[in-house]
Amino acid sequence: MADETLTTSDVPPVGRRRLLMMLPGGIFVGVAAALGIGLTRDPRKLPSTLIGDPVPTFDLPPVKGRTLGLSSVDLRGEVSLVNVFASWCTACRYEHPLFMELKRNGAVPVHGLNYKDQPDDAAEWLDTLGDPYTRTGTDLDGRVAIDWGVYGVPETFVVGPDGRIAHKHVGPVTKEVLDETILPLIARLRQ
Repeated sequence: MADETLTTSDVPPVGRRRLLMMLPGGIFVGVAAALGIGLTRDPRKLPSTLIGDPVPTFDLPPVKGRTLGLSSVDLRGEVSLVNVFASWCTACRYEHPLFMELKRNGAVPVHGLNYKDQPDDAAEWLDTLGDPYTRTGTDLDGRVAIDWGVYGVPETFVVGPDGRIAHKHVGPVTKEVLDETILPLIARLRQ
């Protein structure tokens, strides 16, 4: 039977042992801090790399039953909104009355970018709920929306008279967002 004795080289130093014991706790604190910071961010304020850039070049045909399509050329010369919507989008129904009100007031031209929608469905949706859009382009495959940096529907962009994207709002536009952010920005861009 061999003599098994421990030597000092077999036992890790006390500091190293403490470090190994504290490592899981440190990792937990780091992950918890990262998640905590993430939870404080507003998901509607996703950054857009396109702010300040010209609108992407595009030319879309009109939604079925409409005569005016939408192209990048149409977004120059005046401040306007571009609303990305779809008939299958529940949140789009929530914001739709606000765009109808903007049309009635003549506050700002609102253009629609119909995202991955069936032509008959889009036409029926606008015929039923009302058409607040000055121009409406059909983006059947979603490529134009990708060029705009769209994450999903609805999204709304403020476009300056120079054809540059001034603001992006992710999610349904609310009365609060319209009154506190979008309309004041439109007024500033018109000066």
